[in-house]
Amino acid sequence: MEREQVLEEVKGIIVDVLEVDGNELTESTNLVSDLDVESLDLVDLVVAFEEKYEVKILDKDIKNLQTVKDIVDYIMSKNV
Repeated sequence: MEREQVLEEVKGIIVDVLEVDGNELTESTNLVSDLDVESLDLVDLVVAFEEKYEVKILDKDIKNLQTVKDIVDYIMSKNV
């Protein structure tokens, strides 16, 4: 899968789960400082990513997923 496609899908999931404006999302958007994501929101996002890409996001990796770019890079590293 192409990186640009994963980026657009990840942004779409973030928009759906967090109900935010997709036009404001960039790769550098920080989930906590820019979108005010709380721990429960993060769990919902992780579940959505795991279901969409059929990957397991390890608990120890979640803390490293701070920006949209981090999420895309992580998913790409799982060879989706």
